[in-house]
Amino acid sequence: MSTTHSKRFAPIFNPTTLVILAGALVLSAAMGIRQTFGLFIGPFSFDRGLPVTQIAFAIALHNLVWGFAQPFAGAAADRYGSTPVVAFGATTFAAGLAFAAVAPGGAMLIIGMGLLVGIGVSCTTFGVVLPAVGRIATPEKRSMAMGLVSAGGSVGQVLMVPLAQGVRLSWGIAASLFLLAFLMLLVAPLGMVLDRRARTGMPAPETAAEPLRKVLGLALRHRGYRLLTLGFFTCGFQLAFIATHLPEYLTLCHMPVGLGATALALIGLFNMAGSWACGWLGGRYRQHHVLGWLYLIRSATIGTFFVLPKTSTSVIVFAAVMGLTWLGTVPLTSGLVAKVFGTRHLGSLFGVCFLSHQMGSFLGAWLGGLAFDLTGSYSLLWEATVAAGLFAAMLHFPIDDATVNAPALRAEPAGA
Repeated sequence: MSTTHSKRFAPIFNPTTLVILAGALVLSAAMGIRQTFGLFIGPFSFDRGLPVTQIAFAIALHNLVWGFAQPFAGAAADRYGSTPVVAFGATTFAAGLAFAAVAPGGAMLIIGMGLLVGIGVSCTTFGVVLPAVGRIATPEKRSMAMGLVSAGGSVGQVLMVPLAQGVRLSWGIAASLFLLAFLMLLVAPLGMVLDRRARTGMPAPETAAEPLRKVLGLALRHRGYRLLTLGFFTCGFQLAFIATHLPEYLTLCHMPVGLGATALALIGLFNMAGSWACGWLGGRYRQHHVLGWLYLIRSATIGTFFVLPKTSTSVIVFAAVMGLTWLGTVPLTSGLVAKVFGTRHLGSLFGVCFLSHQMGSFLGAWLGGLAFDLTGSYSLLWEATVAAGLFAAMLHFPIDDATVNAPALRAEPAGA
């Protein structure tokens, strides 16, 4: 009887489940907090007299710094484990939020929300968390596991956006940002759980692996990897523009106060289902085909929302559909990299690919503010996000996803 009982409940506490839960919590904090930044554009502008372009540049810069730092954060996690990387990233992220909270002008805001947050988020998000999950999951379950982590990470967006908005309205910008900094510090120890595989006696990655420089050279010569990297630029461009400027855009459209925060929270809520669904689809269909259709659906949704009259209903529907396609690209993209090149250097290879994503994020956030200051409208950027999505879809369908025949690159775990 006791044996049956233990077998029934043992899977709840297996290493894969613990790593998924820890990864979801780290992602929830990091991704949820950065999704609140769009809520501070108006307050920073009105309360501290900063131009929208400058605020948008600070937010955009953290995306760019994130992108350039991600390959190094991924490589550090590949070599030293997630524990020191996540701890360093969470602390740096919190310091950046504290800098922004007390920033009297644009320079300090750019250092805090731009530079420090960018470094911190590179150590606490996809390029560090998903490789840890990818290594502990079996190949046939990897896409689903990554989808579950991405879906769980969306809890932070659902909770953080209304929390940040409520605290800001009651106690001001500084109190809201200090609270977010404290919450970020709470996840610093979770890197130890992401490294659980090494402590549970699971197979370690193959030590006699190809050097990183050779692996990167192989990847950059791979046509599919180049197309995937270029297409990932569009994902960052679309998401950063919407997350940063949707609240202000809805204000310009005379929508109810607080609808922007509601829309961002709904995106996070529906992203739970979307990320899980994309992980499930990636385990059953060719991942680059799922990515192609995802970009087509996203562009159609953005274009339809832009041309239709703005109502509370249309905003809610838009947020729901965007949420379903929001971060589903991440488990699909990282899963495709793992399928082609294996998991031994997944943090580094995904980090390089993610740099393209973050260059798109920088341009999406910054150009949105620049276009608004120059024209008084966001129309050009809405049109650009539609065109970019169609272009990305065309890039993904012809990708060759055959596994590269290089045994030293591959380090699949025996089981999970």
